[in-house]
Amino acid sequence: MNQRHDDPGLMMHWAFDEGAGASALEGISKVQDDIQYVFNQAEFTEPCDPQWRQGVLGSGLLFDGYSTYITHSFEEGDAADNSEYLYALSIGVWVAPRSYEWGHERKLAAIVNRYDLDRKQGYLLGMFRHGSWSFQVGLEGGDWKELWSPDGHELPKNEWSYVNAVFDGNQGEMKLYLNGKEIASSTLPRGSRLAEAADTDLLIGKNNHSSLLAEVFSLHMFSGILDELMIYNRALSAEEVAASYRYVLDSAHEGVQPQLKYDEIKLDRTPLLSDRHRPQYHVSPPAHWMNEPHAPIYFDGQYHLFYQHNPLGPFFHHIHWGHWVSKDLVHWRDLPVALAPEKDQLAPDGIWSGSATYDADGLPVLFFTAGNDSASPNQSVALARSTYTTDGDTDLVHWVKHPEPLIVQKRGMGAFGDFRDPFVWKDDDGWFALVGSGMEGEGGAALAFSSQDMMNWAYKGPFFKADIQKFPYLGPIWELPVLLPLGNDKQGVNKHLLLVSPVGEGADVEVFYWIGQIDKQSLSFIPDQEEPQLIDVGDFHFTGPSGMVDPKTGRKIIFTIAQGDRTSELEYKSGWAHNGGLPLSVYLRDDGRLGIEPIQELQSLRDTKRISLRDKTLAETNILLKDVHGDMLEIQLEIEPGSAQQFGIKVRRTPEGEEETLLYYDSKQSLFAVDRTKTTLHPGEKCRGIQGGKLELLGENLKLHIYLDRSMVEAYANGLKSLTTRVYPSREDALGLEIWGDGDVVVKFLDVWDMQSIW
Repeated sequence: MNQRHDDPGLMMHWAFDEGAGASALEGISKVQDDIQYVFNQAEFTEPCDPQWRQGVLGSGLLFDGYSTYITHSFEEGDAADNSEYLYALSIGVWVAPRSYEWGHERKLAAIVNRYDLDRKQGYLLGMFRHGSWSFQVGLEGGDWKELWSPDGHELPKNEWSYVNAVFDGNQGEMKLYLNGKEIASSTLPRGSRLAEAADTDLLIGKNNHSSLLAEVFSLHMFSGILDELMIYNRALSAEEVAASYRYVLDSAHEGVQPQLKYDEIKLDRTPLLSDRHRPQYHVSPPAHWMNEPHAPIYFDGQYHLFYQHNPLGPFFHHIHWGHWVSKDLVHWRDLPVALAPEKDQLAPDGIWSGSATYDADGLPVLFFTAGNDSASPNQSVALARSTYTTDGDTDLVHWVKHPEPLIVQKRGMGAFGDFRDPFVWKDDDGWFALVGSGMEGEGGAALAFSSQDMMNWAYKGPFFKADIQKFPYLGPIWELPVLLPLGNDKQGVNKHLLLVSPVGEGADVEVFYWIGQIDKQSLSFIPDQEEPQLIDVGDFHFTGPSGMVDPKTGRKIIFTIAQGDRTSELEYKSGWAHNGGLPLSVYLRDDGRLGIEPIQELQSLRDTKRISLRDKTLAETNILLKDVHGDMLEIQLEIEPGSAQQFGIKVRRTPEGEEETLLYYDSKQSLFAVDRTKTTLHPGEKCRGIQGGKLELLGENLKLHIYLDRSMVEAYANGLKSLTTRVYPSREDALGLEIWGDGDVVVKFLDVWDMQSIW
């Protein structure tokens, strides 16, 4: 259902009624414009069309925020490429934004544009931060004019709005209309003419002057659905704008504003389900970027887990809080973004990491790092409350921020300017918080705070700080401090686990931990050993810790990010970056060491048992393994070393071993490691070399619990250490397993299961 093409002065019209395919018809010239979309030709997943959705009239086109756009070129003599329209121009379009951009270099996320900013030619209609929007034109004579939406007339996310922009050079005015009503105007010299950007293509969804991030990602791309884009070479009157708006309402929506279902516009994970490298039983966003998962909390029968998220694309920029919910910590549901930057003085520039706890009534609250680049420092601790008390929604979809930060860093309170990632907990004595920072000239630190009412906080000094001279790899700043109770040791001493993630010059970006005691009076931590330990001996794939005490079981559970180890170019092609690690239960062993194990609920993902054997030689085992293949497997293995000094298992192996990844133990060096020198033949992938770390088995056999999930490899050794790594084989037959040793070994047991997707 289209508006008529015989409207006087209508130069261009994209109805977006195709509903399928990779082109869109410009209805006046009858030119089929190609739609650029990352998965038109896909390297790692099944090629698919751009995402079409229900529009206001027929279908509409969903722009993904980083790869979707249309280029419309002009030939001499085109109706839209002559000077008639230079005295007047009108644009009308229905828009449903999904996300707002940060606004780097004050550029607009373009809806439609054909301009040359250097020459101050052409026109641009687009969105800016927090839903504000603008119409901008270049005038002959070198003037660049901008007309902005006033406060209170922003374009709401996940809703339809009808936008009109009018340039009338003869009358000397520019106007903006929202949903058929004028909201802004400005005057120009009468007789003004547009300066034509004659050598420039018209772009829909992409800015003619996009800034590049990481040399790959074009910023200032529209994210959301567009429908019924019309461009006129005359100035529409207020009556015509209102009539055009009413036409859509009356002809297709029974006279009311078009409604948009969230399922129509939400990020869709479907195109990524066939990606041969994307994990399928590790938690992940529907698409695009994540870094650390955080703020786990249990409420009314469900676990909630949040994550740092850029909904605009698979790159680090303009961070929000994504949100998942689960009944078992294994099968997760995607929920809408929980917290986003807004037009306020609290966190307009980013909603960075934090944690969750309960208020005095037992209701969940979120503590987050509020990013405000206009403040110094630009990081403070803020709070958001669920609307559960008013809407009863146990999914906790909606959150309201407290309007002012609760904890603001002052000079002398850690390393000024580095103050983030609050970890908050409640006990019988009140609420307590750790905030990541450092001590000037001394190294990283977790700063301690206390409160009796959760709103007013007192600084108690450093909870624990590093000796950067002894341990320079602990770096000048700590992020993401986590404190979990471990209970009493064999001597009856109450112990806690402190986790931190160092950053800054010289830092080894891993998750380090100490076991120790809390001095509650001074609110400080006393480690059993000064030297920190690693849970995971992989390299930069097990980071970003968060943790919780599970109210159902009393278990202490930590969550991490599994980073991707890929180039920006490959993340662009893939449409996703990173995923969560498997939830990990940690506990205090009888020998005083930290025990680790994947949560038992993961057994619910087991499908077919592929093999189960006991007490076999290496040769016997490998004969039986020849028919066992997969990239979504759980493996339990015990190896008695015999005469071998190095032994382990090869995974993701091609039949002749051209590609393979070796997980092994070196008993002479007490080294648990992965050899990725033959992992991939793909020239663009980064996964290379040998990673590993110390593991003292003290005479025990090697006992491995391994999870393969496409590119993810998580291996747990003897309940003491994990090794998390990434593999991106180039060959689709890199699915085999093989036991390996440099001498005779005995496979005491080997069990392998196929694993199911959680999606």
